[in-house]
Amino acid sequence: MERPADLFDRAWEWAALTAFAADSSPGATLGIVSGRRRQGKSFLLQELSVASGGFYFAATEATEAESLRALGNDLGQHLRLTVPLALSSWEQALDTLLDLGTIEPIVVVLDEFPYLCKASPSLPSMVQRAFGPRRGARLNSRVRLVLCGSALSFMGQLLSGSAPLRGRAGLDLTVSTFDPRVAAAFWSITDWDLALRVNSIVGGTPAYRREYVRNDSPENADDFDSWVCRTVLNPASPLFKEARYLLAEEADLRDPALYHSVLAAVANGRTTRGAIGTFIGRRDDTLRHPLTVLEDAGFLLRSVDPFHPARSSYRIAEPLLTFYHAVMRQEWSRLERPGRTAEVWRGSQDRFRSQVLGPHFEAVCRWWTGEYAAAATLGRQAARVSSGVVNDAQNRVKHEVDVVGIDANGRLLLLGEAKYGEVMTLSELNRLRRIRDLLSGRDRLQAADARLACFSAGGFSDDLHTAAQNGEVILVDLARIYTGD
Repeated sequence: MERPADLFDRAWEWAALTAFAADSSPGATLGIVSGRRRQGKSFLLQELSVASGGFYFAATEATEAESLRALGNDLGQHLRLTVPLALSSWEQALDTLLDLGTIEPIVVVLDEFPYLCKASPSLPSMVQRAFGPRRGARLNSRVRLVLCGSALSFMGQLLSGSAPLRGRAGLDLTVSTFDPRVAAAFWSITDWDLALRVNSIVGGTPAYRREYVRNDSPENADDFDSWVCRTVLNPASPLFKEARYLLAEEADLRDPALYHSVLAAVANGRTTRGAIGTFIGRRDDTLRHPLTVLEDAGFLLRSVDPFHPARSSYRIAEPLLTFYHAVMRQEWSRLERPGRTAEVWRGSQDRFRSQVLGPHFEAVCRWWTGEYAAAATLGRQAARVSSGVVNDAQNRVKHEVDVVGIDANGRLLLLGEAKYGEVMTLSELNRLRRIRDLLSGRDRLQAADARLACFSAGGFSDDLHTAAQNGEVILVDLARIYTGD
């Protein structure tokens, strides 16, 4: 199928969808497509339906009767009938959809599937019965049914454990946000520091450039502050309230105040369960449920400390949420008043650098280490990249390690220090050497051979460049993160 001319990137996703759609095997098959909102899932599936001559139905929040009536109306138009189809039940509707593929393979998309299930909770079980392995309607059909939704916790449960659809799907595709390299290209930014700053606010969500700011991209580094004021901090911009809407759209988040407080704690650097509990005034043993819900919904990412497997830390997965809680939330009343945007932004620079830009740079460094750092750079390919804490009993300090690379056998590959706005010197390298020495006694890690790396957007001192030339340290700047390995 011809790739849509206005589809940016998504080559892998388009190939997976078209392969599923064009499968000529006998029997109806089921596919699941999920991903956070604003990533372009609906666009992909609409274009797939057009390219293949398939049928696309976008559900809305409605009763079962209204949803069936809307589906019957759209099906009637698709089949070019003079009157809508009268569908009295989902069993009848599913059989009617399966009948579309009796001659040749056809894609059928039910978008916003969680809306349909909210009104008809037994719908997944009905789909299970419709796609039963020995059911004649399924065997005589070559419908490629795609169920799509943005509620990650709900969609993730469709194929898990004892869920009705477990084992039924031939496609389970997640449409992710653009990674920092793709996002820079999407925003047409080749100044890597500017690309990082934009990415630290809006991340890699495609809609945040096109629909939400009408393709308004900062022209250069000097335009960045103005761009922030006229888009994200502008009360007339859709981005202004987007962070609030993201949580409101998740049905499982029934206590918005609690979940916003948890996210605010993480945005303020309280990344462990105990620290989060102290920040919001709750015992840490009461936070297991809200943390799990936020993690399942795709708002929080949990990382296990490689040096202390029982210790976990959290970070916010959506940059816009971090920016909202670090910069916007406490200034909300002033931001809503006309003419105060630039003043608020000027007064937020320290918080932006320490709570948004710095942590985001560390996360991008870990992403690069896991996705782009070549085996020649690390010695072996990294299987897991995280951050960690190493105790130094002799000096009575705890060393935080920003980038920890581990191979598939659990051996330590890399220890890295990341600083956004500072010129790094030999002091950072010496600290990494000390950490490596402390870990060398742990046989499992085999840390003595671990490589050391300094990540910086501000540059490196001459003596650090000399150490790199001697093979003592790996230096990674923004140009290498965005273009090299």
